[in-house]
Amino acid sequence: MQIKKIHLSDFRNFKSKTVQFDFGVTVIVGPNASGKTNLLESLYLCSTGKSFKARVEEEMVNYGAEIARVSALVDSGNTQRTENELQAMDNGQRTTKLEVVLTRGEITIGNSPKRTEKTPRKRLMVNGVSKRLIDFAGNFKVVLFGPQDLGLVTESPSTRRGFLDFVISQVDREYRRASLSYEKGLRQRNRLLLGVREDGLSRSQLLFWDKLLIKNGDYLSKAREEFIDFVNLAKPFEDHEFSLEYDKSAISEARLDQYKAEEVAAATTLVGPHRDDFVFKEVNTKARFYKARELAKYGSRGEQRMGVLWLKIAELAFIEQKADEKPTLLLDDIFSELDDEHRKIVMQVAKNQQTIITTADEHHMSGFKKVEKIRL
Repeated sequence: MQIKKIHLSDFRNFKSKTVQFDFGVTVIVGPNASGKTNLLESLYLCSTGKSFKARVEEEMVNYGAEIARVSALVDSGNTQRTENELQAMDNGQRTTKLEVVLTRGEITIGNSPKRTEKTPRKRLMVNGVSKRLIDFAGNFKVVLFGPQDLGLVTESPSTRRGFLDFVISQVDREYRRASLSYEKGLRQRNRLLLGVREDGLSRSQLLFWDKLLIKNGDYLSKAREEFIDFVNLAKPFEDHEFSLEYDKSAISEARLDQYKAEEVAAATTLVGPHRDDFVFKEVNTKARFYKARELAKYGSRGEQRMGVLWLKIAELAFIEQKADEKPTLLLDDIFSELDDEHRKIVMQVAKNQQTIITTADEHHMSGFKKVEKIRL
């Protein structure tokens, strides 16, 4: 699907804003603090039901407002069709309305007297019907590439696990279900481990949750391994060959038994996909002596950017293959971070699907022959 239009009401710095998008390349131009990244955040929210930047979701509600709304219209029509063919199609059969309503947990009712009423902090809807996150995510697929993605190389394992979850969840509903079930089971098992340590509860109470974690954790690990294997088939960048090394924390009855004493002492489950990680490796084939080196430790900042770019291109291909449709590419002010050579690579990739780009300097867009520009 491609995004046709989005309307923001009291979302971040936007009191009321409607933006229409081209099915090719759209460039959002504006000075710093004009809301360019906020606009991409709203698109990401319609894809995943989550933010890529908010610490707590109420941060997305405009200061002074009680409710924020994001409403997007996405089109399942094939972008290779002519405009006349698209117009001839029944619009109701090929469009989907995605809505996200955010609150601070309560709203004001009435005028005299005023009273407050508790409300859900987030409501997700598809064509006006409320949906759980598991059924909302994946209706509109995106790949996001921004300066923060350098953290995939340098930051903590939780950043990389979050990336794996984001990518695979867009194309695999069972992965979304297994992930939610695993997280719920993990919280419950950790509470029981604390009870075993502090209150002398019997370890037999862990057996149900052990089986649940093993069943769902095995699915998560296999899906992550499949994605990483796919990425490792991606083409190298000239003399730079990148790869991902999957550091899998397998979960099984034997491993849980192996760490049972340590788990009780820590009151924490010590094995399983919640401990997974992956490492960027790079080989420079022009070097006299070369072997794979860890990019986070030994790569320059430029090489780390190249590694992330390589991963993002592979992510696009993975989603397209699994979903049999091209995701929308969101590029958040990355051209100022790249040299001319890698800007050209990104520009070439951007032409292959609907792409939405933010920039403060439209001169970076001179390599595009045709773009739709929106100024904030």
